[in-house]
Amino acid sequence: MNAINPTSSAATGTPAYRGINPATGQVLSEHPFATDEEAGQAVESAHAAFRAWRARDISDRAAVVRRIAELFEERTEELAQVITREMGKPIGESRGEAEFSAEIFRYYADHGPALAADQVLASTDESTSVIQRRPLGVLLGIMPWNYPYYQVARFIAPNLVMGNTILLKHAEVVPESALAIQQLLEDAGVPAGVYQNVFATHEQTATLIADPRVQGVSLTGSERAGAAVAEQAGRHLKKAVLELGGSDPYVILSTDDPREAARQALAVRLENTGQACNSNKRIIVMDDVFDEFVDEMVARVSELAPADPSSEQEKTFGPLSSEAAADTLADQIERAVAAGGTLHTGGARVNRPGFYVSPAVITDIPRDAEIYREEFFGPVVAVYRVSSDEEALDLANDTQYGLGSAVFAIEPGRAERLAEGLEAGMVGANQSPPETADMPFGGVKRSGYGRELGPLGMDEFVNKRLMAVAKTA
Repeated sequence: MNAINPTSSAATGTPAYRGINPATGQVLSEHPFATDEEAGQAVESAHAAFRAWRARDISDRAAVVRRIAELFEERTEELAQVITREMGKPIGESRGEAEFSAEIFRYYADHGPALAADQVLASTDESTSVIQRRPLGVLLGIMPWNYPYYQVARFIAPNLVMGNTILLKHAEVVPESALAIQQLLEDAGVPAGVYQNVFATHEQTATLIADPRVQGVSLTGSERAGAAVAEQAGRHLKKAVLELGGSDPYVILSTDDPREAARQALAVRLENTGQACNSNKRIIVMDDVFDEFVDEMVARVSELAPADPSSEQEKTFGPLSSEAAADTLADQIERAVAAGGTLHTGGARVNRPGFYVSPAVITDIPRDAEIYREEFFGPVVAVYRVSSDEEALDLANDTQYGLGSAVFAIEPGRAERLAEGLEAGMVGANQSPPETADMPFGGVKRSGYGRELGPLGMDEFVNKRLMAVAKTA
């Protein structure tokens, strides 16, 4: 199982995959694109490996996946250091990501064989009919930078157990994370060709999707990338799973303690420096607690100071993933203010090395402004005032996205009633939707389609085959 990590660049002659420390701007590593020949060979290797991999008993495949889980646990610290250095995740959260990835692999190692078991439809004296779950073949994963291990784990763990083989195109800013996964899987005993990291160009990615040996594609990324991949997959009649953007509503209808509610909402919003697709990007607060809620939010955000994400200091914030991400977020904040929003604190590039933007609290962004429709992918707390449950529900659903959502209230049944009307793939009443290995993850509307994790994640890239067997004397 060899990573596609060529020693010569593509036709441009420039490095394609570049790891940069967001805390300093220092270039950590550079890796050129795969050549067309190398990308083609990766498909051939994956296709050839599929025959033997699918033929192994599912319990054998599950045992290999269990070993992957064990190695993620054993290597938690070194894996965490890689992603903190390469994309700026706070080191404690980086450890948590490696540990969560281990949980995902272990979940499918433990439960995958049962999830893939035959489902009996009918059995009589004359025949038995079942639904069989069988692997499709070679799959292509296109993964993002914000959770370099977790995003890969939730795609490949069920599919390795199922018997599919994987080509993985990771984000171009996390090459060391991509190679760390490749090495770990090799060390866990994943056979050659079953999992291959490919440092592919966008053109090569399109060619991979078109290849008849590739049976499906899973992408986590932007709307624009999702639309492009969906178009390519549709043109070639390939199954696709898309996990795209989000602008999740976080609705507070009532609370006994507005200040504690603000602190809890802020902790959710600042995870991964606000760079999570399912973060609470629109916080909707009832008017009788709004002012106290915002005052506390501003006070807590104003306490935060920039720091290296490896430092583990309290009351600090880290960098965004790249220069482009920091510039984009600062520009969005400026446009939100120009449109009529009120900036209470933060929101500017920090005058120090690295890609820092001070966390911002903004209120009053008009719903008819263009910026209202955009996703803030960074530490921006956008708070909206409402005066009724009906207004809160209308505002919560006033988005092109539909990934996650949460609603809180102290009155029995109130949160559940509003939650029933939320247009999202994941809904929480008096809690955020749980993120565990056994809970499905995915959205509706322009947040994409398909599900990962849990039992539903095992069923995406599967031939659900009807098998009817006549009984003989």
